[in-house]
Amino acid sequence: MDKIIIKGLKVFAYHGVNPEEKVDGQYFILDITAYTSLKNAGQTDNLNDTVSYAKILKTAVNVMNEDKYDLIEKAANRVAEKILLDFNTLDQVDICLKKPQAPIKADFDYVAVEISRDRRDSK
Repeated sequence: MDKIIIKGLKVFAYHGVNPEEKVDGQYFILDITAYTSLKNAGQTDNLNDTVSYAKILKTAVNVMNEDKYDLIEKAANRVAEKILLDFNTLDQVDICLKKPQAPIKADFDYVAVEISRDRRDSK
């Protein structure tokens, strides 16, 4: 299966279980892999034969900013659901949602969740 890959999308949002996270906000980083056939686009060189990665980015940013979730699991799931809903030629989407500024007293690069959703999950 072919893939559209977006790595390191930074989004400032307000997710977390601590009240201050919903007030102060923080950066989140999204890696998105969308699965679809790119065969026609590779032959025609026509944007209509693929999925616009700019539109996928916009969808992800909008979802991250439309609500405030306690868990990044919920935020990642909502991003995946909305991408599958908006882009009916996608078969599957993988989301890795990283929280590099999680309020944990430890030295770490980020905490993250990684999920996969396919078209059957969105029905």
